[in-house]
Amino acid sequence: MGIKTISYNISFRDILYPRLEFKTGKLLLVLPRGSEPDEIVKKHKKWIAEKMDFIEECRKAALNKDTVKRTAKEFHDLVHNYQKNYAIELKENLNRVFFRSMSTKWASCSPKRNLTINKKMRFLPEYLIDYIILHEITHLKHKRHNAEFWKIISSRFENCKELEKELFSYWFKLSEE
Repeated sequence: MGIKTISYNISFRDILYPRLEFKTGKLLLVLPRGSEPDEIVKKHKKWIAEKMDFIEECRKAALNKDTVKRTAKEFHDLVHNYQKNYAIELKENLNRVFFRSMSTKWASCSPKRNLTINKKMRFLPEYLIDYIILHEITHLKHKRHNAEFWKIISSRFENCKELEKELFSYWFKLSEE
């Protein structure tokens, strides 16, 4: 894919170092004020091309994904069951669980120990809901995706990299319907 065909948004901020993000499949350049976007894109051309290929692969895989039909109550019960079990297992206390529409994440866990669940998760297979809940509660122990974090995740889900890719495909499935 040629670099001239890459579309992106730019956010200039009071930061020292530029970063490139692919949230929901769209490239965002977060740049220090006064930076030249074209230079950053050119410098990271290979990385951008690899990410764009990955996104295209996930978009194609999304076409073959089946969604699950479950009621809101069934979904809420499922989430509460997993969060209680993982909170006990990891010896972490959660404050509250919220269900909201979220535009860039499946879920999040706040410093106030609140778990926020994206309503779109309702249509995911149960094993992916299980994975997401463990992922978020593990953030209570390890804020970043460091080695200790992934050790906890992979102790239950050895195929966590494949699950992350599958979640990305489902994101496109549920966002583009």
